[in-house]
Amino acid sequence: MAERKPFLLRVDPAVLDALQKWAADDLRSVNAQIEFVLRDALAKAGRTASKK
Repeated sequence: MAERKPFLLRVDPAVLDALQKWAADDLRSVNAQIEFVLRDALAKAGRTASKK
């Protein structure tokens, strides 16, 4: 598995609550859901993350 880098994220409680519900609906952890959303946004912006 690829190396993961820890990253502290401060987020509005309402945003976190919405993310937790979305993650549960998709059977993902909140961390996995955040990564999914970020990767999707990067792809849509044409800035896909390069894999080493």
